[in-house]
Amino acid sequence: MATSKPMLDGYKVLDFTQVLAGPTTSRYMAELGAEVVKVEIAPNGDISRQVPYLRDGRSGYYVQQNRGKKSLCLDLKRPAGAAIIRELIPKFDVLVENFAPGVIGRLGFDYQSVKALNAKIVMCSISTFGQHGPLATRPGYDFIGCAYSGVLSMIGEPDRTPVLPQVGVGDISTGVHGLTAILAALLHRERTGEGQFVETSLLDCYFSYNDLTVHMASLSRGAALPRRTGSHHFGVAPLGVFNGKSCPILIMASTQHQFAYLCQAMGRPDLPDDPRFKSNTDRMANLEELKRIIQEWFDSMAGDDEIFRLFDEYRVPYAPVLNVEQAIAHPHLRENEVVRTISDRFLGEFDVPGFPLRFSQYPRHPQLDAPTLGQHNGSILREYLGYSPERIETLEREGVLCQGPR
Repeated sequence: MATSKPMLDGYKVLDFTQVLAGPTTSRYMAELGAEVVKVEIAPNGDISRQVPYLRDGRSGYYVQQNRGKKSLCLDLKRPAGAAIIRELIPKFDVLVENFAPGVIGRLGFDYQSVKALNAKIVMCSISTFGQHGPLATRPGYDFIGCAYSGVLSMIGEPDRTPVLPQVGVGDISTGVHGLTAILAALLHRERTGEGQFVETSLLDCYFSYNDLTVHMASLSRGAALPRRTGSHHFGVAPLGVFNGKSCPILIMASTQHQFAYLCQAMGRPDLPDDPRFKSNTDRMANLEELKRIIQEWFDSMAGDDEIFRLFDEYRVPYAPVLNVEQAIAHPHLRENEVVRTISDRFLGEFDVPGFPLRFSQYPRHPQLDAPTLGQHNGSILREYLGYSPERIETLEREGVLCQGPR
């Protein structure tokens, strides 16, 4: 049975992140019960507040990435704004930021400065290229890391320009890597009492996704160079997308036993013993012929339902290629809350991805709200620092604190 106390209850996160990679890290901590104070730079806050889809000035993108956080919006270039952050740092367990390298230092909050205020704090920096090296100071985003890692070169048709992934694979997974580093550092602190600085980058994470490509190119001394091959895998077969009657269908039957299952489903039990297809090396050497045989079988079938029935019967790994709307409506994704319907006080109900981690002792989806800009200015300064209402009002009047309607 799930406990009522959140797993990260009592941990406090000072969050200097915006857009996606950093906010993913802090959002997951909020999902797990940490108190996250999102520091937004006046006057406009997180730039993702302007990312589509917007309704009446409220961004669904911002809501999705910042549920469960408190918003403190202030002008960090004013001495009074920087002073507030210096007062807050000793109250927090974690500080996370994803500015370009050097920016947090110019604001006065590099790790050495933060450590001097709170020796036990865990500080996490997330960037495109890392904090050091020839590329470190260049501006960058998800797709920039994708391009430098070699991953982008692998996506698309061989005779055409590489194709962009249309989702935030790099940003979101880098955010998860940041979360992993923070949790490991907090565990270390529990054992030793020591805080530390941790970091990750989009390029680090993207390059780590090279499962076959790097060692293949290195071990073969360039004889086996991975290339983009469109709808089919460059190194194992059959693994690719074929045309069904109503939708594209992915099959992944590249191991010997899975290939045999596919052949049985197709009514071609002879193919696994065919010299052209006996091993993966043989199948790759004769890939076009193998693709032709499989596609002709697809074309001969009465409909996709019969294909799926046979694949289920013979345990062939496959999937219909769903569009986003179909995925949102799929009963498996719904039942498992992979898709979750949330309610925002401005936008009403809409669907977002669910929290992808599950714990036996923790409720998976607490009710969380995304803040309006600077919504918690007063409560944060009162509760953490004991500021009087008059002092808070003065800071608002002087423009040190800022609020917005959405």
